[in-house]
Amino acid sequence: MLDQLASHYKKRLLQTVEFAGMPSLGRDEIRSTIRDFIEQFIQEEKVILPRADQEQLINRILDDSVGLGPLELFLHDDEISEIMVNGPNEIYIERNGLLQKTEARFRDEAHVRHIIDRIVAPVGRRVDESSPMADARLIDGSRVHVVLPPISLNGPILTIRKFRKQPLTMEDLLEKDSLDDRMAEFLKLAVRGKLNILISGGTGSGKTTLLNVLSSFIPDRERIVTIEDSAELQLQGKHVIGLETRSLNVEGRGEISIRELLRNSLRMRPDRIIVGEVRGGEAFDMLQAMNTGHKGSLTTIHANSSSDALLRLESMVLFAGVNLPIAAIRQYVRSSLDLIIQTERLFDGKRRVVSVSEVRKAGDGIVVQEIFSWQQQAVKEEGELCGEFRISRQPPACLGQIMQHGEVPERLWEGQKC
Repeated sequence: MLDQLASHYKKRLLQTVEFAGMPSLGRDEIRSTIRDFIEQFIQEEKVILPRADQEQLINRILDDSVGLGPLELFLHDDEISEIMVNGPNEIYIERNGLLQKTEARFRDEAHVRHIIDRIVAPVGRRVDESSPMADARLIDGSRVHVVLPPISLNGPILTIRKFRKQPLTMEDLLEKDSLDDRMAEFLKLAVRGKLNILISGGTGSGKTTLLNVLSSFIPDRERIVTIEDSAELQLQGKHVIGLETRSLNVEGRGEISIRELLRNSLRMRPDRIIVGEVRGGEAFDMLQAMNTGHKGSLTTIHANSSSDALLRLESMVLFAGVNLPIAAIRQYVRSSLDLIIQTERLFDGKRRVVSVSEVRKAGDGIVVQEIFSWQQQAVKEEGELCGEFRISRQPPACLGQIMQHGEVPERLWEGQKC
């Protein structure tokens, strides 16, 4: 019955309400106006509904009219970090790092497509059968990825990566046991000491969250330029310039890549450059920036370990069309990069910094020397992992650069015996 009433009142809304003037109103004003009309319709037709059903009916119409339909409930739940739509009949969420299937559904594929169009239209993106994949973002900054048939065999696929209204702090990460006090102190000093840092990890392992946290330690006097495919960084500095790539337009023109943005950012007098993620030839441009006066820059990469991250960087530099022998590329990486931080989402759902390593020269090659690590020790009955954070016996060589900026972190190794 509620489905039929919802469809009926939406048709009446389209016939009664002048939606053309709605964009000038705020979201709350639009919802209030539509609510008043629906309550008026119910009174005029003398429909008898329990108060709870009436509220459910109104919210369903509001969500479909000015929201994202059945996804609205999840968008306002701060414990949910990801929403995954696998066609009209499957909606999964990630809550506290673990996947859960929900009871929510779309009416049909057309309903999913309608919500997708509502998401991509405001950011000037196009998605249809001829261009079946697109990235976009919601008003609150949440990242959206869309895949349509025929690429998708499950119907329209929609993935939303939510971002917290209040960015996490280092204290939040410590409270979540994502790292320990010594590791947090060292990373804080490393950022202030202008070490070039690569954050590595798998999808959803907390790379971007950690990047946001580390950016809070950059002094306010420094000018930061951020470069991203789809804007999702929430940097806490005062002097931040954000750049975002642009896809091809309908005529197949107008694309602006990360490589172009990186090259242009060098003319913007940045103290530090932060690239949301390196995926291809832009890795060479990023290393060039790190190696030519923009120390203290940060970026992320998809890799399963610190060593894998270095191998991926080497491959990406080759993708850039650089005609250099592999030994020269490795030397270039070594002279540009100081630290690799490895993040991981463990099978109990917790995200942890599992390794902090220094990039060091080894003959004609490079090696990663681990400074901090997290070692698993046991699994509790409820599935929670137990372990401890460990620190190397000897301070890393990069302490010299950190100390040039007035910091003296040797105290972290005082009394160290493990």
